[in-house]
Amino acid sequence: MASIFNTLNIGYTGLNAAAVGVNTTSQNISNAETEGYTRQRVIQSAATPISSNAGQVGNGTSIENIQRIFDNFVFDRYTAISDKKEYADFAQRTLDELSTYFPEIDGIGIKSDLTNYYDMWQTFADNPDNDAIKLALAQQTVALTENIQATQNKVVSLQKQLNDQLLVNVNEVNSLIDKLANINKSIAIAESGDGYTANDLRDKRNVLERSIIRLIGGDVNVGQMSSNIQIDSSSNIKSGSYTLTVNGFNIVDGSTSHKIHMENKDNANGFHELFYERQDGVLISMESSLTGGRVGAILDLRGSSSNDGSTSGVLSNGIVQDTINQLDAFAAGLIEATNNIYAQSSTNNMTSNILDLNPTNSLVNSNLNINSGSFSINIYDIDGNITATRDIVIDEATVMTGAPGSNSIQGQIEANLDDNSNSSGIDDIDDFLQFNWATYASGDNAMELFMDPGNISKGYKFSIEDKLVNDKYASGTNFAGALGLSRFFDGDSATNISLNSEFKDNPTNISAGKSPVSGDNTLSLNIVQQQFEVYNFEIGTAKYETTMYGMFDIVATDIGTKANSAILHNETITAQFNAIELEYQSISKVSIDEEMTNLIKYQSAYGASAKIITTIDQMMQTLLGIKQ
Repeated sequence: MASIFNTLNIGYTGLNAAAVGVNTTSQNISNAETEGYTRQRVIQSAATPISSNAGQVGNGTSIENIQRIFDNFVFDRYTAISDKKEYADFAQRTLDELSTYFPEIDGIGIKSDLTNYYDMWQTFADNPDNDAIKLALAQQTVALTENIQATQNKVVSLQKQLNDQLLVNVNEVNSLIDKLANINKSIAIAESGDGYTANDLRDKRNVLERSIIRLIGGDVNVGQMSSNIQIDSSSNIKSGSYTLTVNGFNIVDGSTSHKIHMENKDNANGFHELFYERQDGVLISMESSLTGGRVGAILDLRGSSSNDGSTSGVLSNGIVQDTINQLDAFAAGLIEATNNIYAQSSTNNMTSNILDLNPTNSLVNSNLNINSGSFSINIYDIDGNITATRDIVIDEATVMTGAPGSNSIQGQIEANLDDNSNSSGIDDIDDFLQFNWATYASGDNAMELFMDPGNISKGYKFSIEDKLVNDKYASGTNFAGALGLSRFFDGDSATNISLNSEFKDNPTNISAGKSPVSGDNTLSLNIVQQQFEVYNFEIGTAKYETTMYGMFDIVATDIGTKANSAILHNETITAQFNAIELEYQSISKVSIDEEMTNLIKYQSAYGASAKIITTIDQMMQTLLGIKQ
């Protein structure tokens, strides 16, 4: 039955509701700039009325709950675009840096050095016996090779930095998913009793979700969605079972986290590989599944899979790895093509590079860039005349070593033939040269070809010259270039390309001609012509037929195009991100002006409720006065 004391309780419930409203509003204001904080609202309803003869009499107000103004659909879009924004930002920053390694647009860099290098060969051709020109050529060659090496080293260093960043970011992911699993456990405990919503814990969970997805991508799956139009027309919340998945891998499953494992102990270059551990302990490679967020960008830039397993240390994909491969192809093409021409210069001995080659296997089918065809071995006398010549044929069956007369390089060189058709047994190739398949103490192998000492004393020298199928330099066998015989360049890639150490020490030993006589400039003219020749460059499955300049342009243009594409992509993603972020903030972010209005509203409500209590107090005083 309603009484004056019940009316006093009604006033008290009003005071309590207004105080909760002020407290909640104060919480909103104090967290206006807290990351991930969602503004909260008090849900009030009339308390259960008291039945009386006059009907149901009001019994004040009650606080049903304090809930966030939160739209899960908008938050999911905000999280998804945050993943893309993180990817786009990181990719653009990295490609911007990579593009600075190729400043060709300003007329400086490798291409400019390459032009100066060929110009110096032309100057040398015009002055074949000038030692000062030889010194200048050596210096220009060193400048070119050092620039190529420095550029490649920067690219390789960038790749290693990406690998280090991968480690740091995956460690952060593992830390965050542990925290997320613990938050899920805390939410379950907090919400299991009286049905109240754990607002602050849910805010923290949303911050962790978005942080993880920004780093690695993924999707959040929760049991069911419920809305609450009492709070806001777009307010809804997910509750129930919880999983965070990355392309099918459950990273967080309720209060259980599944860390990402990293291994690099078997990788020669220390590149980390990423694995997911199943419940039975089996590790499953998951690099191909990590396509979003910053980690996805790192893998797409660094590369995510090995050519022949993790032990090689060489990645088979990735933008930075592609750049490394392209620069290596350019440098290897320059090295081999130049050395193949420079083998035309007469000398007393030739020693190849260290060869990873089975001498009894086909040369054409080996990992060396050797083509079918033939090359000539020429013997020059002291006056520069060709004394003997022999064509060495290479076909699918040709191997390196074998008996005299066999279809091997050794067999064809050592064959007892009458090269001059004069029935003499002392002026043929086999009379001048000795072949040796050398095995050093280290176990490495190399091919050696050297002049007989007695003929050296008489002034004889020899050279190797490709026989071209047509007028294109690339139509030859490339035997001398592939093996590195009589090298002008040392090395086999952009990492180690350099001027032959002999010419570094004594540039006057550089030859301008084929024969050992002064005034011969035929070799230097051939190298000048090389810059206009089209060669075949193979990079993985890609094949290019272009000049040395053209191959380098492919490298620089590819980087420039990708950097520009990353900028345009980032601009598009940024516009989308800004729009969705604004929508999310308009729903959930605290508005100081709105909260100040609510403070005034709750202050007025508090004052009105207090007035009820003072009125009841006066009524009670009146009743007590009547009794007196």
